[in-house]
Amino acid sequence: MEKEEKRFKIKYDKSVAQVLTEIKSVIAISTYQASKVIFIGAENNTSLFQIPITFKKPMGIALSDNKMAVTTLDEIQIFSDSKILAKNFPYNTEIFDSLYLPRATYYCGLTDLHDLSFGKGGLWAVNTRFSCISSFDINYSFIPRWKPSFITELTPQDRCHLNGMAMIDKTPAFVTALSKTNTAEGWRDNITKGGVLIKVPSGEIILDNLAMPHSPRIINDELYLLLSARGEVIKCDVKNKKYEVLTKISGFIRGMAFYKNYLFVGLSKVRKTSKTFNKLPVSEMANYAGIVVIDLLTNKIIGEITYQTTVEEIYDVQILTNTLKPGLISPDDERHKLAVTTKNISFWKKNK
Repeated sequence: MEKEEKRFKIKYDKSVAQVLTEIKSVIAISTYQASKVIFIGAENNTSLFQIPITFKKPMGIALSDNKMAVTTLDEIQIFSDSKILAKNFPYNTEIFDSLYLPRATYYCGLTDLHDLSFGKGGLWAVNTRFSCISSFDINYSFIPRWKPSFITELTPQDRCHLNGMAMIDKTPAFVTALSKTNTAEGWRDNITKGGVLIKVPSGEIILDNLAMPHSPRIINDELYLLLSARGEVIKCDVKNKKYEVLTKISGFIRGMAFYKNYLFVGLSKVRKTSKTFNKLPVSEMANYAGIVVIDLLTNKIIGEITYQTTVEEIYDVQILTNTLKPGLISPDDERHKLAVTTKNISFWKKNK
């Protein structure tokens, strides 16, 4: 475990701590720029804590029951939570009520995986470099499962910047991409209004001319997503192919999770030196990273976390439920080798 709260300096509204205490949950974010997955929780009704864990370019985070998976530079790392081992954690300096331990790794190569979900048959991911949705097994780097109809071949060229994925019945149902282009990094040419929402598996374009769509999510049987370049949280009318803007946020938004009527939306700082991103409508306002909490009953912002140091870009946002102090031991931490779990027993081996 790492103690880096001083480096990861934040300011925040007390209302965020109150919400996390109320819903008994912790925010998990990935920041590939800072090479961390960070757990953010409430110490009490007024103060927050952070637990940063090092990963190599973490992007998508998937949660299912007691499992967690994280996409990294060239792997998917899979963890499972043991509340028994958390309770008996043998290192006195740290106390947890859940503890994620490494269980498996897929070596997928440089595929630039973005959104990730547990689904039928295992893990599904948006394979951005190869412009497709992939699943995984032990035989190959990935198994192509679907691609947009305008992509003519699987080639490592990031042709449309496929990025987001929404699941229905544990199967991909909608994806977002930054363009309909079929050339190497063609999406960069019309980044402010070339985005699309696509239905899977039909390939039907539901919405187009979108301003950098990200993070499609099914919430209460309706489809929500983010228009990153405009700072807009939108709800989609899939049948009539239109949308409404629910909330406008002053910044570049990416990464969204929902739990108990609350939306948690990630904010990222836009690099002013980037020729691709400095022309976005929100570029002048996107000066910091953080989390915005929205009450979905009123569509009002009720609180915010702002990073003052270290974290500048956030990719994914997820909610760990029924936990107040989760821990995670990475494969690089030798302590995970001292933990043994089965279906019926779990124990720590004392390190002599």
